[in-house]
Amino acid sequence: MTRVVRIPVLNDNYVWLFEYAPGLAAAIDPAVAEPVLAAAKAEGLRITHILNTHWHPDHVGGNSALKAETGCTIIGSRREAAKIPGIDTEVDEGDTVVLGDHSATVLFVGAHTAGHIAYHFPAANALFPGDTLFAMGCGRLFEGTAQDMFTALGKLKALPPQTKVYCAHEYTLSNARFAITVEPGNSDLADRLAAVEIARRMGEATVPFTIGDELATNPFVRAGTVGELAERRSAKDAF
Repeated sequence: MTRVVRIPVLNDNYVWLFEYAPGLAAAIDPAVAEPVLAAAKAEGLRITHILNTHWHPDHVGGNSALKAETGCTIIGSRREAAKIPGIDTEVDEGDTVVLGDHSATVLFVGAHTAGHIAYHFPAANALFPGDTLFAMGCGRLFEGTAQDMFTALGKLKALPPQTKVYCAHEYTLSNARFAITVEPGNSDLADRLAAVEIARRMGEATVPFTIGDELATNPFVRAGTVGELAERRSAKDAF
């Protein structure tokens, strides 16, 4: 039985501890080190690996300190290796990351950044997409194009609908409020917006969610063409 521990850090980031074997964990996108070390200690976990999805400082900022403290192995995108502090193992599309009895398929999802990757652990029913896919949203196109994002989301939405998505930010409320302007007649979306508003008022997290949730309510996942996605991304940027 695997376990995923959510660690809120900075303003709206989530770092995840993926317990792949009893007492052993990988830290996904550690923005900072101290809260991650504290959470690992509280949960009785030893961090053996870091999995980075992309190079942005709020995803790799804790790499060096965590490695110094734990001796962990840092895994990240081959295409962004020069920007990832302490990287030991470089991976790309189709590579496999083995952690104990669990194996992750690496998916290239470059769009938010040019070398962005995601990790899919099928046996654990878990996807760590970094800043590519959010609840009812997607990442800004800092280094890629709408075509890149359309292709990336195409890979993610093809995963089993029950796959749990552990994204790296709590952007759900803003995303939901934008999404309803795109599809005002979507009853699934209206219901989800109402639930998210209640959750956030109570200070509750809205992540993880499922691929199935996004197929029903995410205007970027549901975009039928590259042009439609581009229009929606531009509108969200100005929302």
